Amino acid sequence: MKESTTEIGQRGEALAAQFLEEAGYRILERNYRFMKSEIDLVCYQPMTDYSAGGEIVFVEVKARWGEAFGAGFEAVSADKERHLRTAAEAYLYETKLEGALNRFDVISINLQPDPPAIEHYKDVFR
Repeated sequence: MKESTTEIGQRGEALAAQFLEEAGYRILERNYRFMKSEIDLVCYQPMTDYSAGGEIVFVEVKARWGEAFGAGFEAVSADKERHLRTAAEAYLYETKLEGALNRFDVISINLQPDPPAIEHYKDVFR
């Protein structure tokens, strides 16, 4: 039986979190919400030299069952970017991290192959 879009999204976020943790990221929040805006994952990526600090990474996860509707990365619109920025600003304010280095990443997951194909796009918004 094919999964619902909600189930696909939840599965994609779990796979993305695992992928990032294996790459050395620390998951700080899942599904952070501010008003009508949401960030799938808020992470911390330490610098290679741990004494140099790290970066807050706001991650949008786009999971798809196949590529009939295009790659997940292609679904991040200018409107979605605006919502992500709004939520990120609120997160940084609420956690008193307003001056912290931060960036926006997108993780695109195609669930159809086994294992799923994961692509990580770093620093997608400037």
